[in-house]
Parts: sequence; structure tokens; C-alpha cells
Amino acid sequence: MHRSPTAARRARRPRLDLRGAVAVVTGAASGMGLESARLLAARGARLALVDRNGDALETLADELRAGAASEHPQVTTHVVDLSDLDAIAALPAEVLAAHGHVDVLLNCAGVSMLGRFEQLTLEEFRWVVDINLWGTVAMVQAFLPALRERPTAHIANVASLYALGAPAGRVPYVTSKFAVRGFTDALRHELEATDVSVSAVYPGGVQTGIIHHARVAASVPSDVAARAASAQSALYRTTAAQAAERIVEGIERRRPRVFIGRDARLTDLVTRLAPVGYWSVMRGIVAKAGDTSAPA
Repeated sequence: MHRSPTAARRARRPRLDLRGAVAVVTGAASGMGLESARLLAARGARLALVDRNGDALETLADELRAGAASEHPQVTTHVVDLSDLDAIAALPAEVLAAHGHVDVLLNCAGVSMLGRFEQLTLEEFRWVVDINLWGTVAMVQAFLPALRERPTAHIANVASLYALGAPAGRVPYVTSKFAVRGFTDALRHELEATDVSVSAVYPGGVQTGIIHHARVAASVPSDVAARAASAQSALYRTTAAQAAERIVEGIERRRPRVFIGRDARLTDLVTRLAPVGYWSVMRGIVAKAGDTSAPA
């Protein structure tokens, strides 16, 4: 059977060797970003760590520089708020000056917001989308020219289980993550004839601090928000280190889709089999996590 040149190119794409590769990791100060940075370093990558928490970045950088298992990788830290598009645009020059090239871009940074749609202001909604979507888009646009210069390069964008199924009570987050999913798929198609491969990463419930550090809509009482956050975190089964194993393996193998956790795989299956009816199942699982209504 004859295959197109593009299909043949995809089939013969080599595995990405992380030894000596330069990886830019956003959200590196905590959670999946931090654990992915540790694992990338352990496999010989040089790292440009990006986060808005400068102190936590420096702590991680010191750990990686000192760790024998990481072969003393070259590590730089870059304090950037991903809602600041000018700061993102200036970042490649800073990274290239330190490292010379870029082979991997891993977009892990993300935020969440507690509150149902009618409880939110547009400013609160926009804050989530600005970081989760526009931060990801801007990072890719900024670093794609450098990635295109490499013989083997990869982009991995972390979406979410909530980019597969859309629960009530998380409208801004779902909106941003479905958009990241669509952006990533379309970008993969645009780049299929190049040496840059692209992954969409779908974590299920991962034990990170995102939900307990989520912003809360101003109209939601703090005790109600705490109740919803606790219900959400009770659904998390996968550790950040386990998630990082899947992410880094996906980068090395240049997988187009990476699922983390049984819950993500099941959600993918159920939403394809029952694109409307899946909510009757999902509702019972996440109802308390999405309930930010005050007691009557």
C-alpha cells in the first residue's frame, strides 16, 4: 500500500535522545512540571526552568545541579508570568544565549478557578484563559523558530482530562483546556512534514496543588470553595512523579497523545462512545467537586 511522503516521514521519526538535549519547562516550580524537570535532568537533558515562583525555581535548580544522578546538568531559571506576553516573547533570546539551542518545549503551567459560570466575572474567566491557553500559545510561537532549527524536536502541551469531558463547575478551566487540545492537534497537523513532533497530554486526577491554590470567584464563600476543592482533590489518584514518567516517555517516543491515569483513558473512551450521554456518568463522580453553591 502506497503511503504519502508525510505519512512515511512520521513513520520513520527517530526517538528523541534526551542526553544533552535542551528542554524548556513551564510550571517547573511545582507539581508535574517540577517532577518532569527532575526526570528530564536524570536522563541527561539541560534545562531552562520557567515559573513565576522564583524562589521555588532556584531551590529546584540547586537540587538538580547538585544531584549526581542528574549528571550535573546545565540549569537556568527564568521567572515569567505566563499572562505577560511581552515577557514570553523575550524569553527565547535569554534561553538561547544560555543554552545555544532548544530541543523540547514542555508546557505544564496552568491555573484553575473555583466557581460556576454565573458566579464568575469576565475578568476572572479571562485570567484562567490568559494563562492556560494564551500562555501556551505564546510559548509555542516564541520557541517554534528555535525548535525548527533542530534535527529532532518536540512540543508537549499539557491539556487535561477536562479537555476530554466537560464537567459543570469548571467552565473557564474546561474552556481553556479544550482550546489547548484543539490548538495542539491543529499544530501537530501543520508540523507533520517537519522535524518537530507535538504531544497533547491528558492528565486525569494528579496529586498536585493546583486545586488548593486555585483562585476563587469573589462571589463564592471561602468555606464553600474549600469544600469543593477537597471534593476535587479526593478524586486524585496519580502522583506527580507517576505523571512525569508518562510525560517524559511521551516526549522521548514523540507520541501524539499521552494519557495519564485510568480515569483519563476511561473519559476518552466514554466521551467518544456517548458524546452527550457521558455526563450522566460523570455527574455522579464530580458533582461535589463542582458544587460551589452556598447551603440554603
